[in-house]
Amino acid sequence: MYMGKYRVNVLGNGDNAGMFERGTPGKLLVCNMPPFEIPRKEVWATCMVDFKMMKALQEGHIKLDMYDWVLGTRPRMWMEQSGTFYMKYSHLIKGFYQHVPEYANLTGDPRMAATNFNCGHMAVHYACAKMKATEVHLYGFDTIFDMNAESFTDLLLESDRGTGNTVRLIDNWRPIWTNMFKEFPNVTFHLYHSHDKIKIPVGDNVKIHTKKG
Repeated sequence: MYMGKYRVNVLGNGDNAGMFERGTPGKLLVCNMPPFEIPRKEVWATCMVDFKMMKALQEGHIKLDMYDWVLGTRPRMWMEQSGTFYMKYSHLIKGFYQHVPEYANLTGDPRMAATNFNCGHMAVHYACAKMKATEVHLYGFDTIFDMNAESFTDLLLESDRGTGNTVRLIDNWRPIWTNMFKEFPNVTFHLYHSHDKIKIPVGDNVKIHTKKG
């Protein structure tokens, strides 16, 4: 039975995140702290996967209690080890999403799969698998197009963005996107960027837009 279109927007933290416009139809997932202010009522949830984000929240360096949370494997572990932290923020937790697909295990070491599966990956996979989106619109995912891993989150948390580490990260991240788009052939993925020179192989269910929308 045809259920109609269900659009989910995922806002990354790359330089082209500004191609997203507030008021765009669909549910909105953000990654960690969004790159510009968005009211709670416009955000379905923020997605987080890193220990360092949990540490920053616990120490009060970052505040994200304006949004509901969807948390990955490592935040779940952090909460289990810090009952006080969990109790403080449990009312914000919309759910835990600990699924890490097999194709994120690029080296044969399953412990590294969760490291390779970054916040943006998790948010998009969650949109497809749990929210049952029929179309997912991605903004600010610059690493799919350019050798640029700079993120708004870097302004909040120290990250290694030297050339060597940037190349390593992007080489790990890009194949996961190709496989994810293949995993959900009935979802149409709309990617927004300043140019259309995508750096990964994609199928017919991936559309590229160089203008806001």
